[in-house]
Amino acid sequence: MPAAFPANDPHGTMRASDADRDRVADALREAYAEGRLDADEHNERIDLAYKAKTLGELSPLVSDLPQRHITSPAGAPPSVPAMPADYAPGSKITAVFAEQKRGGRWLVPSQTIAAAVFGSVTIDLREAVLTQREVVITANAVFGSIEIKVPHGVVVRDEGTAVFGSRSGSDRNAAGDVPITPESPVVVLRGMALFGEVSVRYPKPKKLGKFLGR
Repeated sequence: MPAAFPANDPHGTMRASDADRDRVADALREAYAEGRLDADEHNERIDLAYKAKTLGELSPLVSDLPQRHITSPAGAPPSVPAMPADYAPGSKITAVFAEQKRGGRWLVPSQTIAAAVFGSVTIDLREAVLTQREVVITANAVFGSIEIKVPHGVVVRDEGTAVFGSRSGSDRNAAGDVPITPESPVVVLRGMALFGEVSVRYPKPKKLGKFLGR
């Protein structure tokens, strides 16, 4: 990664804040979602971002990425590395007498609203990139169904309600092969299942035979 601060530049020794580290992490997640970083590069840089103590340590992590989503912090001198701007408000996924799916590699905003009215919605997070550690999905199923697919290692907290409907799966197989830590991503589910269903699906556990090479 190229260096962004010249030698002896005093701004490189400026202490980084939690907000600085989060902004750099957001830029890295967006770059990964766009295919500019592979999984190993993304993971390595995210790890370095949250360990960084100074702006000089954060700067090289984003200095080789496009600047179109970048703004400088208020009051920052010109030589301070640019930081990504805030993300736009959340997205909406609606299915009325229809079926809607969102999956693959996509950026999950801080808030997503999903509505299934006599229809079905599938939200697949297995290859998605969360824009922050905790995101909120408001899932309203009215005579319909909403299914959220998540990878192991993601904590799902269901704060919604069900009226003549069902909400299930948020507390099953959350860890799998990935241990849960204080840094684990969190998906908060809200909304209502009214004569409908909201469910969470984790990957199926690997069969014992596969571990034994059968």
